[in-house]
Amino acid sequence: MTSASSPSAAAAALPVDGAPGRTPRVAVLAGGLSHERDVSLRSGRRVAEALRSAGVEVSVHDVDADLIAALTDLQPDLVWPVLHGASGEDGSVRDVVQLLGLRLLGTGPRASRVAWSKSIAKTVVSRAGLVTPEFVTLPQSLFRELGPARILSSIVDRLGLPVVVKPSRGGSALGVSVVRSASELARAMVECFSYADTALIERAVSGVEVAVSVVDLGDGPVALPPVEIVTNGPYDYDARYHPGRVEYFAPARLSEATRAEVERVALVAHHALGLTRLSRSDLIVDTDGVAHFLEVNVSPGMTETSLLPQAAEAAGHNLGTLYRSLVEASLAASPVGLEPAPAS
Repeated sequence: MTSASSPSAAAAALPVDGAPGRTPRVAVLAGGLSHERDVSLRSGRRVAEALRSAGVEVSVHDVDADLIAALTDLQPDLVWPVLHGASGEDGSVRDVVQLLGLRLLGTGPRASRVAWSKSIAKTVVSRAGLVTPEFVTLPQSLFRELGPARILSSIVDRLGLPVVVKPSRGGSALGVSVVRSASELARAMVECFSYADTALIERAVSGVEVAVSVVDLGDGPVALPPVEIVTNGPYDYDARYHPGRVEYFAPARLSEATRAEVERVALVAHHALGLTRLSRSDLIVDTDGVAHFLEVNVSPGMTETSLLPQAAEAAGHNLGTLYRSLVEASLAASPVGLEPAPAS
């Protein structure tokens, strides 16, 4: 998939590499082969439409055998990966972009790999002083070798019930189950292993579910208003991307002090994990007002029902203007990437 569009004639061109008047070329990457391909395609289209409305020249590319040739020929000023799931968020596609000597919008490959692993991210942010639910991780191979019955019994004894079972790496709530009785745990593990080879089992926390997005337009990371998520049933894949089962409140219905706290948590996570330009942290605020960090996304969804766009609009941002500002800030920053090999 490759599509292109000329910028709006009414929009002012952005300066690129010291050449005022030339409109930057942004390559949006969308699609890929993960379970979240369809969501990524929708996110990519929305980002491209918003950028075009703000006068940015955009082409949209799938992650396939034609990608390297397309990027090599185009030589875009900036590559914006709007990819969800494996390869899109685990740093590998970002590695390829840097191998081609191109600039990225967003977090680089190394920090992406850390954030992509929920267990590693939770460990990093807990060391930075944030609260995160107690958890264990189990590879599928170890789960089978040691005997499921004994392990499941130990999980219940140690973590109690309910627990949440989820892929250690993954998004869009695919393979996620809330387990309220011991008899449900085995099935939840099987469901999880259909999406990933390692399961993360964490103690469930009751409270208000919120998502806090962070953007950096050049003056440092800033938290957008938190979005509260109220679901009719689990906040699963179907609920996230098909209207009707979820009600969103942007900004979230939190006290001023709690709102400030969840924004602080998202900013601490952004800094601690070394994230760049944009991120979204998912949190639960318990009945005591404690914000529990669950996970972070380096490539947040950008669909019409996604949380970062809702937060941006709640803050009064026009999406085209905001995304253009992210492009400007990325172009103005010092390039980061692989150093060319020394000449022999």
